Amino acid sequence: MILWIHPSQLIPKCILTTDVIGKTNRPIATKDTVIDETHIEILQRFLIDQVEVATNLENGVPFIPKKQQKQEVNVKKETQSEKSLSFMEHYHQVVEAYKLQFNAWQSGSPIEIHAVRKLIVPLLERTEEVDFYILTLYKNTAKDDYFFHHSVSTSLISAVLAQKLGLKKEWMQIGIAGLLADCGMAKLKRSLFYKEGKLSKPEFDEIMEHPTYSYRFVEKITSLTKGVKLAILQHHERLDGTGYPLGVKEDRIHRFAKIVAICDTYHAMTSERIYRTKQSPFRVIEEMQQDQYQKFDHQILQAFIVCLTNFSSGTKVKLSNEEIAEIIYIESEYPTRPMVRIENTQSIISLKEHKQLYIEDIII
Repeated sequence: MILWIHPSQLIPKCILTTDVIGKTNRPIATKDTVIDETHIEILQRFLIDQVEVATNLENGVPFIPKKQQKQEVNVKKETQSEKSLSFMEHYHQVVEAYKLQFNAWQSGSPIEIHAVRKLIVPLLERTEEVDFYILTLYKNTAKDDYFFHHSVSTSLISAVLAQKLGLKKEWMQIGIAGLLADCGMAKLKRSLFYKEGKLSKPEFDEIMEHPTYSYRFVEKITSLTKGVKLAILQHHERLDGTGYPLGVKEDRIHRFAKIVAICDTYHAMTSERIYRTKQSPFRVIEEMQQDQYQKFDHQILQAFIVCLTNFSSGTKVKLSNEEIAEIIYIESEYPTRPMVRIENTQSIISLKEHKQLYIEDIII
């Protein structure tokens, strides 16, 4: 037997007995889906009037529908004033909302660019509140939800870097490109998101298709510029032609893509992930510096490094030997290896002269 109910009456472990079709005539959720809290919120956000479910839950227990809620209650989170939130509270809210958008794309829904702008633009407009600390967003990345944090963080970091490069009119567009760069991952097998251990070659080959899928998602959105679409397609391309999906070289890679590429790489390498531990942001920068003439645009990378190392004297850091230190002087030629005062001994050392030591983290 089946029941027709409003989405607000669902509970986890309900089973859909037919596809739920959205306004675009594509399924938002498919037949036999076992409902969880994310599905419930997606169905309500898409203003679905009713769904068809089995009379028993997945575990065989009879399903007792909840009392129907008013729609205004369901969208309370969406209409909450961002101004009443701290930047980091707002950031986490956007990560959760982006996750819902992505889950809808996985179910076949197209990108609604108006909804994307409404989601990310208010957060992008607050980047001046946090200045260079935007580059420490990796501290807030939850391992299991890395992908969603990564998209929002790449958006923010890309926008900040674009501002530092003087792109006064385009920085917001570049932020949107950073957010949507990985939207094509919605076309991949869900199991790839949470796989532990090294990817097989066929799995990695599938992952390498995501920039193309991302481009296909956005190519017909007329409100996005050509530069944004190319940034989304080319964010894994490298100057020496070793990138993907097309293997194009320096002169054929759009500047927006070069910006997103640096920010995407930095956040990915500094974040805790299911299959890899995070790395020191300063070690990551040094690795990227070594590759700058082969992989990354030199001018853009140097501007990024200036953003990351724009500390005032007195900034506390943790070194790779677990010592706490205070930055007292930064040489412009060695921005990742400043002169520091060790907290315990008050001795002063130059990290430039101690290659085995490096800054592990910034203490905020």
